Amino acid sequence: MTTTFPAGFLWGAATSAYQIEGSLGADGRGRSVWETFAARPGAVEGGGDGSRACDSYRRWRRDVDLIAGLGLSAYRFSVSWARIVPDGRGRIEARGLDHYERFVDALLDRGVTPVLTLNHWDMPDALMTDGGWVDRSSVDAFTEFAAAVADRLGDRVGWWITQNEPWIIALLGYQLGLHAPGIRDLRGSVAAGHHVLLGHGAGADAIRERASGARVGCALSLFPCDPASGEPADRAAAWGSDGYVNRWYLDPLLGAGYPADMWGHYERALGGGLEDIIRPGDVERIGGRSDFLGVNYYTRRVMAAAPTGPDRPFPWRVVGPSGDVRRTDEGWEVAPDSLRDLLIRLHRDYPGVPMMITENGGVYGDTPTHDGLVHDGRRTAFLIDHLRAVAEAIEAGADVRGYLHWSLLDNFEWALGYRPRFGLVHVDYPSGRLTVKDSGHAYARIAATGRLPEAGPPVTPFG
Repeated sequence: MTTTFPAGFLWGAATSAYQIEGSLGADGRGRSVWETFAARPGAVEGGGDGSRACDSYRRWRRDVDLIAGLGLSAYRFSVSWARIVPDGRGRIEARGLDHYERFVDALLDRGVTPVLTLNHWDMPDALMTDGGWVDRSSVDAFTEFAAAVADRLGDRVGWWITQNEPWIIALLGYQLGLHAPGIRDLRGSVAAGHHVLLGHGAGADAIRERASGARVGCALSLFPCDPASGEPADRAAAWGSDGYVNRWYLDPLLGAGYPADMWGHYERALGGGLEDIIRPGDVERIGGRSDFLGVNYYTRRVMAAAPTGPDRPFPWRVVGPSGDVRRTDEGWEVAPDSLRDLLIRLHRDYPGVPMMITENGGVYGDTPTHDGLVHDGRRTAFLIDHLRAVAEAIEAGADVRGYLHWSLLDNFEWALGYRPRFGLVHVDYPSGRLTVKDSGHAYARIAATGRLPEAGPPVTPFG
Protein backbone atom coordinates (compact mmCIF):
# COMPACT_ATOMS: atom_id res chain seq x y z
CA MET A 1 0.00 0.00 0.00
CA THR A 2 1.23 3.52 -0.79
CA THR A 3 0.19 7.08 -0.09
CA THR A 4 0.46 9.52 -2.99
CA PHE A 5 0.68 13.29 -2.50
CA PRO A 6 -0.88 15.88 -4.82
CA ALA A 7 0.95 17.07 -7.91
CA GLY A 8 2.91 20.22 -7.18
CA PHE A 9 3.31 19.39 -3.49
CA LEU A 10 6.48 21.08 -2.22
CA TRP A 11 9.06 18.76 -0.68
CA GLY A 12 11.66 20.66 1.25
CA ALA A 13 13.67 21.34 4.36
CA ALA A 14 14.21 24.36 6.56
CA THR A 15 16.96 26.28 8.35
CA SER A 16 17.50 29.76 9.76
CA ALA A 17 20.31 32.26 9.34
CA TYR A 18 21.73 32.47 12.86
CA GLN A 19 21.57 28.71 13.31
CA ILE A 20 23.68 27.82 10.26
CA GLU A 21 25.47 30.81 8.75
CA GLY A 22 28.35 31.76 11.03
CA SER A 23 30.49 34.65 9.68
CA LEU A 24 28.85 37.05 12.11
CA GLY A 25 31.20 39.89 11.24
CA ALA A 26 31.18 39.47 7.46
CA ASP A 27 29.99 42.03 4.92
CA GLY A 28 28.96 44.68 7.40
CA ARG A 29 26.60 42.54 9.48
CA GLY A 30 25.48 44.17 12.71
CA ARG A 31 25.19 42.55 16.10
CA SER A 32 21.99 40.64 16.81
CA VAL A 33 20.26 39.99 20.11
CA TRP A 34 21.59 36.44 20.02
CA GLU A 35 25.25 37.46 20.16
CA THR A 36 24.50 39.48 23.28
CA PHE A 37 22.44 36.72 24.87
CA ALA A 38 24.87 33.91 24.05
CA ALA A 39 27.68 35.88 25.72
CA ARG A 40 25.92 35.58 29.09
CA PRO A 41 27.50 32.85 31.23
CA GLY A 42 25.18 29.85 31.33
CA ALA A 43 22.71 31.20 28.76
CA VAL A 44 23.57 28.52 26.17
CA GLU A 45 24.17 24.88 27.00
CA GLY A 46 27.84 24.09 26.48
CA GLY A 47 28.71 27.76 26.05
CA GLY A 48 28.30 27.74 22.25
CA ASP A 49 27.17 30.51 19.93
CA GLY A 50 26.50 31.08 16.25
CA SER A 51 29.92 32.44 15.33
CA ARG A 52 30.72 29.40 13.17
CA ALA A 53 27.66 27.12 13.21
CA CYS A 54 27.56 25.24 9.87
CA ASP A 55 29.64 27.90 8.06
CA SER A 56 26.83 28.26 5.54
CA TYR A 57 27.40 31.95 4.81
CA ARG A 58 30.74 31.08 3.23
CA ARG A 59 29.73 27.62 1.96
CA TRP A 60 26.35 28.48 0.52
CA ARG A 61 27.16 26.83 -2.82
CA ARG A 62 27.74 23.57 -0.94
CA ASP A 63 24.28 23.90 0.63
CA VAL A 64 22.63 24.53 -2.74
CA ASP A 65 24.34 21.46 -4.18
CA LEU A 66 23.15 19.43 -1.20
CA ILE A 67 19.53 20.61 -1.51
CA ALA A 68 19.44 19.96 -5.25
CA GLY A 69 21.24 16.63 -4.85
CA LEU A 70 18.55 15.44 -2.46
CA GLY A 71 15.97 16.32 -5.09
CA LEU A 72 14.12 18.78 -2.85
CA SER A 73 11.74 21.13 -4.60
CA ALA A 74 11.69 23.80 -1.87
CA TYR A 75 14.02 25.27 0.72
CA ARG A 76 13.06 27.47 3.62
CA PHE A 77 15.82 29.80 4.83
CA SER A 78 15.87 33.12 6.64
CA VAL A 79 17.45 36.44 5.78
CA SER A 80 19.48 37.73 8.70
CA TRP A 81 17.84 40.94 9.87
CA ALA A 82 21.15 42.10 11.37
CA ARG A 83 22.91 41.62 8.01
CA ILE A 84 20.46 43.86 6.17
CA VAL A 85 19.81 46.62 8.73
CA PRO A 86 22.92 46.51 10.93
CA ASP A 87 21.88 49.47 13.06
CA GLY A 88 18.25 48.42 13.38
CA ARG A 89 16.94 51.44 11.46
CA GLY A 90 18.11 53.48 8.51
CA ARG A 91 21.14 52.25 6.59
CA ILE A 92 20.62 49.17 4.40
CA GLU A 93 23.66 46.93 3.92
CA ALA A 94 23.80 46.11 0.21
CA ARG A 95 26.42 43.40 0.67
CA GLY A 96 23.99 41.35 2.74
CA LEU A 97 21.31 41.68 0.08
CA ASP A 98 23.87 40.74 -2.58
CA HIS A 99 24.55 37.49 -0.73
CA TYR A 100 20.91 36.46 -0.50
CA GLU A 101 20.31 37.45 -4.11
CA ARG A 102 23.09 35.10 -5.21
CA PHE A 103 21.66 32.38 -3.01
CA VAL A 104 18.10 32.75 -4.32
CA ASP A 105 19.30 32.81 -7.92
CA ALA A 106 21.30 29.63 -7.34
CA LEU A 107 18.26 27.86 -5.86
CA LEU A 108 16.11 28.90 -8.79
CA ASP A 109 18.78 27.77 -11.27
CA ARG A 110 18.59 24.30 -9.68
CA GLY A 111 14.79 24.19 -9.78
CA VAL A 112 14.32 24.78 -6.04
CA THR A 113 11.51 27.04 -4.80
CA PRO A 114 12.77 29.52 -2.19
CA VAL A 115 10.62 29.98 0.93
CA LEU A 116 11.99 33.10 2.57
CA THR A 117 11.61 33.90 6.28
CA LEU A 118 12.24 37.46 7.43
CA ASN A 119 12.32 37.34 11.23
CA HIS A 120 13.75 34.09 12.55
CA TRP A 121 14.73 35.65 15.89
CA ASP A 122 17.90 37.58 14.99
CA MET A 123 16.63 41.11 15.65
CA PRO A 124 19.43 43.72 15.48
CA ASP A 125 20.69 44.33 19.01
CA ALA A 126 20.54 48.10 18.41
CA LEU A 127 16.75 47.90 18.66
CA MET A 128 17.02 46.80 22.29
CA THR A 129 17.78 50.43 23.15
CA ASP A 130 14.03 50.96 22.82
CA GLY A 131 13.07 47.59 24.33
CA GLY A 132 13.05 45.36 21.25
CA TRP A 133 9.65 43.88 20.47
CA VAL A 134 8.20 45.34 23.69
CA ASP A 135 8.23 48.78 22.11
CA ARG A 136 5.80 49.63 19.33
CA SER A 137 8.61 51.19 17.28
CA SER A 138 9.77 47.64 16.52
CA VAL A 139 6.88 47.34 14.04
CA ASP A 140 8.26 50.20 11.94
CA ALA A 141 11.78 48.80 12.16
CA PHE A 142 10.62 45.40 10.95
CA THR A 143 8.62 46.98 8.11
CA GLU A 144 11.73 48.79 6.88
CA PHE A 145 13.58 45.47 6.86
CA ALA A 146 10.76 43.69 5.01
CA ALA A 147 10.62 46.48 2.42
CA ALA A 148 14.37 46.35 1.79
CA VAL A 149 14.35 42.60 1.21
CA ALA A 150 11.23 42.72 -0.97
CA ASP A 151 12.72 45.55 -3.05
CA ARG A 152 15.63 43.27 -3.90
CA LEU A 153 14.02 39.81 -4.06
CA GLY A 154 10.32 40.41 -4.63
CA ASP A 155 10.60 39.60 -8.33
CA ARG A 156 12.01 36.13 -7.62
CA VAL A 157 10.65 34.88 -4.31
CA GLY A 158 7.03 33.70 -4.29
CA TRP A 159 6.67 32.37 -0.73
CA TRP A 160 7.30 34.77 2.17
CA ILE A 161 7.14 34.11 5.92
CA THR A 162 7.14 37.33 7.91
CA GLN A 163 7.57 35.99 11.45
CA ASN A 164 8.67 32.68 12.86
CA GLU A 165 6.83 31.46 15.98
CA PRO A 166 5.48 34.62 17.66
CA TRP A 167 4.49 32.63 20.77
CA ILE A 168 8.04 31.35 21.25
CA ILE A 169 9.44 34.86 20.82
CA ALA A 170 7.05 36.15 23.48
CA LEU A 171 7.32 33.17 25.83
CA LEU A 172 11.01 32.31 25.78
CA GLY A 173 12.41 35.71 24.86
CA TYR A 174 10.29 38.07 26.97
CA GLN A 175 8.32 36.05 29.57
CA LEU A 176 10.72 33.35 30.77
CA GLY A 177 14.02 34.84 29.61
CA LEU A 178 15.32 31.54 28.22
CA HIS A 179 16.00 32.94 24.74
CA ALA A 180 17.32 36.26 23.52
CA PRO A 181 16.88 38.95 24.64
CA GLY A 182 16.48 37.23 28.01
CA ILE A 183 13.70 39.35 29.53
CA ARG A 184 11.37 38.03 32.23
CA ASP A 185 8.21 40.13 32.24
CA LEU A 186 4.68 38.89 31.51
CA ARG A 187 3.30 42.26 30.45
CA GLY A 188 6.32 42.83 28.24
CA SER A 189 5.82 39.43 26.65
CA VAL A 190 2.21 40.25 25.77
CA ALA A 191 3.34 43.50 24.18
CA ALA A 192 6.13 41.73 22.31
CA GLY A 193 3.80 39.07 20.91
CA HIS A 194 1.29 41.68 19.81
CA HIS A 195 3.94 43.79 18.11
CA VAL A 196 5.27 40.73 16.28
CA LEU A 197 1.76 40.22 14.87
CA LEU A 198 1.49 43.90 13.96
CA GLY A 199 4.85 43.48 12.24
CA HIS A 200 3.36 40.64 10.22
CA GLY A 201 0.53 42.85 9.02
CA ALA A 202 2.73 45.82 8.15
CA GLY A 203 5.42 43.61 6.64
CA ALA A 204 2.88 41.77 4.51
CA ASP A 205 1.60 45.09 3.16
CA ALA A 206 5.15 46.21 2.35
CA ILE A 207 5.91 42.94 0.54
CA ARG A 208 2.75 43.07 -1.56
CA GLU A 209 3.43 46.66 -2.59
CA ARG A 210 6.69 45.40 -4.11
CA ALA A 211 5.73 41.89 -5.21
CA SER A 212 2.15 41.65 -6.41
CA GLY A 213 2.27 37.87 -6.81
CA ALA A 214 3.77 37.14 -3.40
CA ARG A 215 2.17 34.63 -1.05
CA VAL A 216 2.73 35.90 2.47
CA GLY A 217 2.17 34.03 5.71
CA CYS A 218 3.31 33.64 9.30
CA ALA A 219 4.78 30.44 10.77
CA LEU A 220 3.18 29.52 14.11
CA SER A 221 4.41 26.98 16.65
CA LEU A 222 1.18 25.04 17.17
CA PHE A 223 0.72 22.52 19.97
CA PRO A 224 -2.55 20.58 20.24
CA CYS A 225 -3.60 20.72 23.89
CA ASP A 226 -5.22 17.58 25.30
CA PRO A 227 -6.68 17.18 28.81
CA ALA A 228 -4.91 14.84 31.20
CA SER A 229 -8.29 13.36 32.15
CA GLY A 230 -11.97 13.67 31.38
CA GLU A 231 -12.53 15.88 34.42
CA PRO A 232 -14.11 19.27 33.62
CA ALA A 233 -11.24 21.11 35.27
CA ASP A 234 -8.64 19.39 33.08
CA ARG A 235 -10.75 19.96 29.97
CA ALA A 236 -10.96 23.65 30.85
CA ALA A 237 -7.20 23.69 31.40
CA ALA A 238 -6.61 22.21 27.94
CA TRP A 239 -8.89 24.78 26.32
CA GLY A 240 -7.20 27.59 28.22
CA SER A 241 -3.79 26.36 27.16
CA ASP A 242 -5.02 26.21 23.57
CA GLY A 243 -5.96 29.86 23.83
CA TYR A 244 -2.57 30.78 25.25
CA VAL A 245 -0.48 28.79 22.76
CA ASN A 246 -2.58 28.60 19.61
CA ARG A 247 -5.72 30.74 19.34
CA TRP A 248 -4.11 33.93 20.67
CA TYR A 249 -2.13 33.96 17.43
CA LEU A 250 -4.34 32.04 15.00
CA ASP A 251 -7.47 34.09 15.56
CA PRO A 252 -6.08 37.59 14.96
CA LEU A 253 -3.92 36.45 12.05
CA LEU A 254 -6.85 34.80 10.31
CA GLY A 255 -9.36 37.56 10.90
CA ALA A 256 -11.23 36.58 14.07
CA GLY A 257 -9.57 39.02 16.47
CA TYR A 258 -8.13 38.07 19.83
CA PRO A 259 -10.13 35.31 21.62
CA ALA A 260 -12.26 36.61 24.48
CA ASP A 261 -11.45 33.79 26.89
CA MET A 262 -7.69 34.34 26.67
CA TRP A 263 -8.19 38.11 26.84
CA GLY A 264 -9.84 37.48 30.21
CA HIS A 265 -6.96 35.29 31.39
CA TYR A 266 -4.44 37.98 30.50
CA GLU A 267 -6.50 40.72 32.15
CA ARG A 268 -6.61 38.75 35.38
CA ALA A 269 -2.90 37.85 35.26
CA LEU A 270 -1.83 41.41 34.47
CA GLY A 271 -4.33 43.18 36.68
CA GLY A 272 -5.83 44.96 33.68
CA GLY A 273 -4.38 47.32 31.12
CA LEU A 274 -4.46 45.05 28.07
CA GLU A 275 -6.17 47.81 26.08
CA ASP A 276 -3.05 49.94 26.54
CA ILE A 277 -1.12 47.33 24.53
CA ILE A 278 -3.74 46.30 21.99
CA ARG A 279 -5.08 49.58 20.69
CA PRO A 280 -8.17 50.36 18.60
CA GLY A 281 -7.57 49.40 14.98
CA ASP A 282 -4.74 46.99 15.75
CA VAL A 283 -6.66 43.79 15.02
CA GLU A 284 -7.63 45.19 11.61
CA ARG A 285 -3.93 45.80 10.89
CA ILE A 286 -3.15 42.15 11.64
CA GLY A 287 -6.03 40.20 10.11
CA GLY A 288 -6.70 39.48 6.47
CA ARG A 289 -3.05 39.52 5.46
CA SER A 290 -2.22 35.80 5.38
CA ASP A 291 -2.25 34.01 2.03
CA PHE A 292 -1.27 30.82 3.82
CA LEU A 293 -0.54 29.57 7.32
CA GLY A 294 2.85 28.14 8.22
CA VAL A 295 2.49 25.23 10.64
CA ASN A 296 5.46 24.38 12.86
CA TYR A 297 4.57 21.13 14.63
CA TYR A 298 6.71 19.05 16.98
CA THR A 299 4.47 17.49 19.63
CA ARG A 300 1.34 18.01 21.72
CA ARG A 301 0.72 19.35 25.24
CA VAL A 302 -1.15 17.30 27.87
CA MET A 303 -2.71 19.67 30.38
CA ALA A 304 -4.09 19.53 33.91
CA ALA A 305 -5.78 22.13 36.07
CA ALA A 306 -3.49 23.86 38.58
CA PRO A 307 -3.71 26.81 40.96
CA THR A 308 -2.20 30.11 39.88
CA GLY A 309 0.78 31.50 41.75
CA PRO A 310 3.86 33.70 41.40
CA ASP A 311 5.39 31.39 38.78
CA ARG A 312 2.10 30.25 37.24
CA PRO A 313 -0.03 33.12 35.93
CA PHE A 314 -2.67 30.83 34.40
CA PRO A 315 -4.68 27.95 35.95
CA TRP A 316 -3.07 25.07 34.07
CA ARG A 317 0.16 23.11 33.83
CA VAL A 318 1.79 20.72 31.40
CA VAL A 319 1.84 17.18 32.80
CA GLY A 320 2.83 15.18 29.75
CA PRO A 321 1.38 11.91 28.47
CA SER A 322 0.83 8.97 30.76
CA GLY A 323 2.11 5.49 30.00
CA ASP A 324 4.86 4.26 27.73
CA VAL A 325 5.04 6.48 24.62
CA ARG A 326 7.59 7.00 21.86
CA ARG A 327 9.88 9.91 22.56
CA THR A 328 12.69 11.73 20.79
CA ASP A 329 16.08 12.01 22.44
CA GLU A 330 14.95 15.38 23.81
CA GLY A 331 12.10 13.61 25.62
CA TRP A 332 9.32 15.02 23.43
CA GLU A 333 6.44 12.67 22.70
CA VAL A 334 6.22 11.47 19.10
CA ALA A 335 2.57 12.15 18.24
CA PRO A 336 1.90 12.13 14.48
CA ASP A 337 -1.85 11.59 14.93
CA SER A 338 -1.99 14.95 16.68
CA LEU A 339 -0.53 16.59 13.56
CA ARG A 340 -3.26 15.02 11.43
CA ASP A 341 -5.95 16.18 13.84
CA LEU A 342 -4.42 19.67 14.04
CA LEU A 343 -4.46 20.11 10.26
CA ILE A 344 -8.06 18.92 10.05
CA ARG A 345 -9.03 21.29 12.85
CA LEU A 346 -7.33 24.24 11.13
CA HIS A 347 -9.14 23.38 7.91
CA ARG A 348 -12.45 23.29 9.80
CA ASP A 349 -11.97 26.36 12.00
CA TYR A 350 -10.28 28.61 9.42
CA PRO A 351 -11.76 27.49 6.09
CA GLY A 352 -10.13 28.55 2.87
CA VAL A 353 -6.67 29.14 4.33
CA PRO A 354 -3.96 27.04 2.62
CA MET A 355 -1.32 25.56 4.90
CA MET A 356 2.30 24.56 4.63
CA ILE A 357 4.21 22.46 7.14
CA THR A 358 7.06 24.91 7.69
CA GLU A 359 8.78 22.88 10.45
CA ASN A 360 8.49 19.30 11.68
CA GLY A 361 11.26 17.16 13.07
CA GLY A 362 12.79 15.42 16.06
CA VAL A 363 16.01 15.29 18.04
CA TYR A 364 17.91 12.06 17.48
CA GLY A 365 21.57 11.90 18.41
CA ASP A 366 22.78 9.30 15.90
CA THR A 367 26.29 9.96 14.60
CA PRO A 368 28.49 8.25 12.00
CA THR A 369 29.27 4.63 12.83
CA HIS A 370 32.23 2.43 11.76
CA ASP A 371 31.10 2.62 8.11
CA GLY A 372 31.05 6.42 8.11
CA LEU A 373 27.27 6.52 7.71
CA VAL A 374 24.50 7.71 10.01
CA HIS A 375 21.84 5.05 10.54
CA ASP A 376 19.10 7.13 12.14
CA GLY A 377 16.20 4.73 11.74
CA ARG A 378 14.13 6.47 14.41
CA ARG A 379 14.18 9.74 12.47
CA THR A 380 13.21 7.90 9.30
CA ALA A 381 10.25 6.36 11.13
CA PHE A 382 9.35 9.78 12.59
CA LEU A 383 9.44 11.33 9.13
CA ILE A 384 7.29 8.66 7.49
CA ASP A 385 4.74 8.66 10.30
CA HIS A 386 4.30 12.42 10.15
CA LEU A 387 4.11 12.46 6.37
CA ARG A 388 1.41 9.82 6.60
CA ALA A 389 -0.46 12.10 9.04
CA VAL A 390 -0.22 14.95 6.53
CA ALA A 391 -1.53 12.68 3.77
CA GLU A 392 -4.48 11.64 5.93
CA ALA A 393 -5.30 15.28 6.64
CA ILE A 394 -5.17 16.10 2.92
CA GLU A 395 -7.52 13.19 2.24
CA ALA A 396 -9.88 14.66 4.85
CA GLY A 397 -9.92 17.98 2.97
CA ALA A 398 -7.07 19.99 4.48
CA ASP A 399 -5.32 22.20 1.91
CA VAL A 400 -1.65 21.48 2.63
CA ARG A 401 0.73 22.76 -0.04
CA GLY A 402 4.05 21.39 1.16
CA TYR A 403 6.23 19.88 3.86
CA LEU A 404 9.51 21.44 5.01
CA HIS A 405 11.43 19.21 7.39
CA TRP A 406 13.31 20.71 10.32
CA SER A 407 16.09 20.66 9.65
CA LEU A 408 18.25 20.24 6.59
CA LEU A 409 21.39 20.38 8.73
CA ASP A 410 22.28 19.72 12.33
CA ASN A 411 22.76 23.24 13.67
CA PHE A 412 22.93 25.65 16.60
CA GLU A 413 19.72 24.98 18.52
CA TRP A 414 19.48 28.26 20.41
CA ALA A 415 19.78 27.90 24.20
CA LEU A 416 20.35 24.14 23.82
CA GLY A 417 23.54 24.80 21.85
CA TYR A 418 24.93 22.14 19.55
CA ARG A 419 23.85 19.03 21.48
CA PRO A 420 20.41 18.43 19.87
CA ARG A 421 20.63 17.11 16.31
CA PHE A 422 17.58 17.73 14.12
CA GLY A 423 19.21 17.44 10.71
CA LEU A 424 18.68 15.17 7.76
CA VAL A 425 22.39 15.81 7.29
CA HIS A 426 24.98 15.24 10.01
CA VAL A 427 27.40 18.10 10.57
CA ASP A 428 30.85 17.51 12.03
CA TYR A 429 31.26 21.01 13.42
CA PRO A 430 35.07 21.19 13.81
CA SER A 431 35.77 20.01 10.25
CA GLY A 432 32.57 21.12 8.52
CA ARG A 433 32.19 17.65 7.01
CA LEU A 434 28.61 16.77 6.01
CA THR A 435 27.12 13.27 5.93
CA VAL A 436 23.63 12.66 4.60
CA LYS A 437 21.87 10.48 7.15
CA ASP A 438 19.74 7.48 6.25
CA SER A 439 16.71 9.66 6.93
CA GLY A 440 17.94 12.15 4.33
CA HIS A 441 18.26 9.40 1.74
CA ALA A 442 14.78 8.14 2.64
CA TYR A 443 13.32 11.61 2.28
CA ALA A 444 15.03 12.07 -1.09
CA ARG A 445 13.36 8.88 -2.29
CA ILE A 446 9.93 10.10 -1.16
CA ALA A 447 10.46 13.54 -2.71
CA ALA A 448 11.45 11.96 -6.03
CA THR A 449 8.31 9.84 -6.28
CA GLY A 450 5.73 11.81 -4.30
CA ARG A 451 4.75 8.47 -2.82
CA LEU A 452 4.97 7.17 0.71
CA PRO A 453 5.36 3.38 0.94
CA GLU A 454 3.44 1.83 3.79
CA ALA A 455 6.52 0.14 5.25
CA GLY A 456 8.85 3.06 4.55
CA PRO A 457 11.23 3.48 1.61
CA PRO A 458 14.59 1.74 1.39
CA VAL A 459 17.29 3.89 2.93
CA THR A 460 19.65 3.86 -0.03
CA PRO A 461 21.70 6.88 -1.17
CA PHE A 462 20.24 9.37 -3.61
CA GLY A 463 21.77 10.00 -7.03
